[in-house]
Amino acid sequence: MTTYRERLTASPWVFIATALVIPASLLVFLPISMLAGVVVAAVLYGGCLLLLTWGSPVIEVAGGVLSAGRARLPLTAVAQATAFRGEEATLERGRRLDARAWLLIRGWVSPVVKVQLDDPNDPTPYWILSSRRPEQLAAAIESAKAAVPA
Repeated sequence: MTTYRERLTASPWVFIATALVIPASLLVFLPISMLAGVVVAAVLYGGCLLLLTWGSPVIEVAGGVLSAGRARLPLTAVAQATAFRGEEATLERGRRLDARAWLLIRGWVSPVVKVQLDDPNDPTPYWILSSRRPEQLAAAIESAKAAVPA
């Protein structure tokens, strides 16, 4: 049973900024051919859109496991999950960040969840995950963790 699921898709401004590939490719290919310029611009922008949507990682809490992108973490290894917004989130991603931490952060998603690990064999002290709904993610991790037998 899935308790929480979120896809970290790019913000609209990222899609708009990526549209700059259209005039850039037109500038290069229009002197060769009008058709070539339009086709290359459409293909390049389409490829950018495909990469931004298809390549977006998914964060999921289901079946006693926290999945973040390709990484999997059993909830039995989680000590605590804490949500951060605003300046606190910026500090967690920056000055307070431990170099050994595992990160799944996206520049277009400011809030983060810090997932403290409780595994003496793992050198990673915690995970930092970007989330548009950090309080819901932290609550889902905590409730799913409580439901998993130790």
